[in-house]
Amino acid sequence: MKLNKILTILIVAITSILPIASVAQNNSEYSFNRGMEEYRAENYSSALEWFQKAVSQNPHNAMANMYISILQQVDEQYGLALSAINRAINSIPKKDKELIASAYAIRGYIYVEMGDTIKGLEDLAIAVKSDPTNRAIYKNRGQIYFEQGKYELSDADYRKMTKLDPGDTMGYMGVARNAIEQEKWDDAISLLDYVIKLSPDYSSGYSFRADTYINLEKYSDAADDIVKALSINGDRKAHYLMIHANKTLYPILKAKLQIQANKDKNEASWYYYLGQLAEVNNRYKEAINYYIKGNDKDADSIFLERIADCYFVLGDYNSALTFVDKGLSMAVDDDDLIMSKGDILNEMGRRDEAIQMLDIFIDKNPEFGYGYYRRGWYKDEKGDREGAIDDYTMAITLMPSYAYSYIGRGRDYEMVGQKDLAVADYRKVIELDTVPNDNSCAQYAFLFLGERQKAIDFMNRYMENSEGRTGGNYDAACLYSLMGDTEKALTYLEQALERGYRRFAHMEVDRDLENIRNLPQYRELIDKYKRIQESENEALGDSVTPTLSYTKLNEIIEIPFTKDMGVTKVKCTINELPLHFVFDTGAADVTMSLVEATFMLKNDYLKPDDFIGTARYIDANGDITEGAVVNLRHVNLGGVELSNVRASIVKNQKAPLLLGQSVLGRLGSIEIDNNRSVLRITGVK
Repeated sequence: MKLNKILTILIVAITSILPIASVAQNNSEYSFNRGMEEYRAENYSSALEWFQKAVSQNPHNAMANMYISILQQVDEQYGLALSAINRAINSIPKKDKELIASAYAIRGYIYVEMGDTIKGLEDLAIAVKSDPTNRAIYKNRGQIYFEQGKYELSDADYRKMTKLDPGDTMGYMGVARNAIEQEKWDDAISLLDYVIKLSPDYSSGYSFRADTYINLEKYSDAADDIVKALSINGDRKAHYLMIHANKTLYPILKAKLQIQANKDKNEASWYYYLGQLAEVNNRYKEAINYYIKGNDKDADSIFLERIADCYFVLGDYNSALTFVDKGLSMAVDDDDLIMSKGDILNEMGRRDEAIQMLDIFIDKNPEFGYGYYRRGWYKDEKGDREGAIDDYTMAITLMPSYAYSYIGRGRDYEMVGQKDLAVADYRKVIELDTVPNDNSCAQYAFLFLGERQKAIDFMNRYMENSEGRTGGNYDAACLYSLMGDTEKALTYLEQALERGYRRFAHMEVDRDLENIRNLPQYRELIDKYKRIQESENEALGDSVTPTLSYTKLNEIIEIPFTKDMGVTKVKCTINELPLHFVFDTGAADVTMSLVEATFMLKNDYLKPDDFIGTARYIDANGDITEGAVVNLRHVNLGGVELSNVRASIVKNQKAPLLLGQSVLGRLGSIEIDNNRSVLRITGVK
């Protein structure tokens, strides 16, 4: 049994109410204890086997049955889970109220997972009656009531938690969330203020308060809370609020993120957030600049992936390919990069190579339906209808609710003359896609079924829900182009371009636009907005020049090296101090010894402010603590200038100055020429 992250969280939620009691049955005690060892080590399959063995030795081992039930539940084996928990309930002494409460609570959660909330709530009521002091049961029942929209009952459970423990942050948080759902904004603010006083480092207090401030149109306060929540742990809700910032919040949030980046100069994540904020607002060159700054501070394939995606949207496929390859050189098995490269190659017309990339992706993820959908799309554009139909069918088998797979297969069925199958797929799209949104395609299904007015009505509802996003306008342009209404198609295309849509290269190959692409008005629009894009980039000035700080595209730099006892060394300077790096492609980071760091600190090559992290690693005597992380402000490696390189300090006084991937990842391709004793670096723009 392999549990994914969600199921692991579920285990934690359930077992937080389950006491670990001693098991007095001699024959099964050993097996149960072994099961607990495996359970705590997250070896769940092995744990289940040991618990089952304990039950086979003693069917009345209540604790073993309870853990079997938990593990069967997260594996969605609900029948087996119910059988195990019923055995446990029948075996627990009536006087053991805590254990009875835990068992009924577990059975209640099983019923809820099965969709029977009535039985689930009945069992949770028994659990509460058996042990009215168990806050975890109130918390989980409060969640169920919240999901049902029964906010008063949910509030009662959460307030019971705070009554049992006045310092229970989660109880107040639950009541605050209920207030937000009911748009009781002032109540929510008051409760969240109290949550933050109780737990100043609890990020959700800030992110939920930010959401409330947004609804109150207090955008400056919202921006402060978003930044605070992100600074704590990259809070997911705060991140969502950031990338969905409205036009009023956007400039305020951007300014405050920039202030934070200026204050926390060595933290790359702020440039990642700034890049994302720019990207979702269609400022792709600006986003590239931020991502490059982040990558300069802490080289990571995620920055390179985002840069590649920005170039992809801009239609600069050569640059996109350069950066995605750079990312893959750092993270060869990264699924997102593999799929991104497939998309880039497909848009470049290199469809066989694109399909090969998706072959790799599917080999690694054979049960992920979206991979088959993408490969089907590539085959579609290549003209391989039968191959596309096969892939769309696999996608439908694995993701039966994904409407786009049906629309793709339906169009191909129609092209190969299987009209009845095409109609069935279009009907399925309409059955699945009932609420117009950014992922809708029912408008096309209606059109292909000949239901033109329904297609228009659905598209209009889609536009009402698109809130001015460019995707809605572009989809409308595609729909009206397919309908032959060139005037409306051009109108919606212009609206998409006006709102920031810039995928010019995609528009040149999108078959949905075939009816307008040869019109002079279309060409005038494209030329007009290409000029606007150029002027937008010029207005940003040097800040959008996408150059990494060390070398240019295809520029080759050769760095001499020497061999010493089989170790490759290259000359360098760190903050103007001449040193030697040991070249090690297998090392993750730059590391230096305690001796080197102490010397540099005492001779002003390092400053106290260069030591970074959650705490300073220098004591009152000026000695450095093991594990310190230092920012090397200037590194010169054979003429290649790098700034803000993170290095770890190791206790071993004889440890060499090691050149690892945190620097190598910021360089282009690297070749070792042993005949000439040089490292040959080809830079990346």
